[in-house]
Amino acid sequence: MASTASVPGWLSVPDDANALAPLVWPSDAARDEAGRLVIGGRDAVSLAAEFGTPLYVVDEADARARAARIARAFDAAAASIGTSVTVYYAGKAFLSGAVVRWVTDEGLAVDVCTGGELAVALAAGADPARIGFHGNNKSLAEIERGVDAGVGAIVIDSEIEIERVADAAARAGRIQPVRLRVNSGVHASTHEFLATAHEDQKFGVPLDRAVELGARIRSHASLDFLGLHCHIGSQIFDAAGFAESAERLLGVHAELSKAAPVPELNLGGGFGIAYTSADEPEPIEQIAQGIAAAVANGCRVHDVPVPKLAFEPGRSIIGPAGVTLYTVGTIKPVPIDGGVRHYVSVDGGMSDNARTALYGAEYSARIASRVSDAAPALVRVAGKHCESGDIVVDAEYLPGDVAPGDLLAVPATGAYCWSLASNYNHVPRPPVVAVRDGVARIIVHGETEAQLLSRDAGLEASAGNDRAIEGNPA
Repeated sequence: MASTASVPGWLSVPDDANALAPLVWPSDAARDEAGRLVIGGRDAVSLAAEFGTPLYVVDEADARARAARIARAFDAAAASIGTSVTVYYAGKAFLSGAVVRWVTDEGLAVDVCTGGELAVALAAGADPARIGFHGNNKSLAEIERGVDAGVGAIVIDSEIEIERVADAAARAGRIQPVRLRVNSGVHASTHEFLATAHEDQKFGVPLDRAVELGARIRSHASLDFLGLHCHIGSQIFDAAGFAESAERLLGVHAELSKAAPVPELNLGGGFGIAYTSADEPEPIEQIAQGIAAAVANGCRVHDVPVPKLAFEPGRSIIGPAGVTLYTVGTIKPVPIDGGVRHYVSVDGGMSDNARTALYGAEYSARIASRVSDAAPALVRVAGKHCESGDIVVDAEYLPGDVAPGDLLAVPATGAYCWSLASNYNHVPRPPVVAVRDGVARIIVHGETEAQLLSRDAGLEASAGNDRAIEGNPA
């Protein structure tokens, strides 16, 4: 179908507007005999009745399986070129105590980028030695906290951080392992704001300064230089960008190796997932083998030993495991060129999924409470916020009888939805529920309006004044 202002080119009228595209939904997602969406053994209707909507639902078994699969894929790829690998779960995708335990149970380390994320990982029992600490503007307090906790690696993101980390480590009497984040100049084929290897951007240092800054790091007795780190973007579907980035980094890695061994090479994360039926990421096993082959070849070219590798997947682990449930409120048919678009408004929106507004992200949707044989209708799923850009799903086909009260499910929301959630328009953030073997449990509590009001100091003062007036006999 040709792209128009109304319908994107990838979206076609489905034969069945109830069908669940396999790559988009959790691996065990299905419909029961009543037509209700079932995830982790629980149907959407019972979940909504118990926990309300909007509701983030995460399939625990699916998330664990993806973590284990990615770990196996990179272990095998690294072994095939005679090295080993550390796979970090990128906590920025979605971090909670339960998720930390899931991924560490499956053998992954944990990557954090703020003091708050570090606090979650430590409180959940993550081994500090298997934590990597990122961030382009880590405060002095955050650096000290990481050093004092004994994190396994701090990623130095700018020249000024070399002395900051060195001083903190010296004061703690510790030799702190560090990596140096560089910009390889490889720009992943992705949204401009998701591509993080541009030279003109906030992360990392220019690749042509890596040798100089590596020497600076090595000049500090309190620092242990592990190697280079690079992240080329997000939603990457194949190994090509990683291969090119590895080749560029290995040239500098070889230069650094002339002075002293460089034990590691961290090529970041950004492995993509399917948000719609048109998305076809390569299997992670192929991507891992492609990257490993490129690293092995680069090491041969530059005559250096194959280093230990590190990667930081996040979205590819937790993204497909998550589904958000909404209740439909209003349906509004709007005439457009060539027909009608139905605006289906739900009880959440950009406060629980900001990605469509931020990045123009594409999502899918299905009615979760029933199936229908009505003809497919073009819809746009809109939120309840006072913002014209408050769109959850820009374009989708749903059964034409979608109606107020229907449950709507939006898949692939496990990553960067809860993490980016806000209280815009004073809307409380929803709870997160994990489902497994038919059992559902809250892993992140939702908020209430009372909790939002309790943080408003002006309302506290008003309440105090009201009480004083009520108690004044005059």
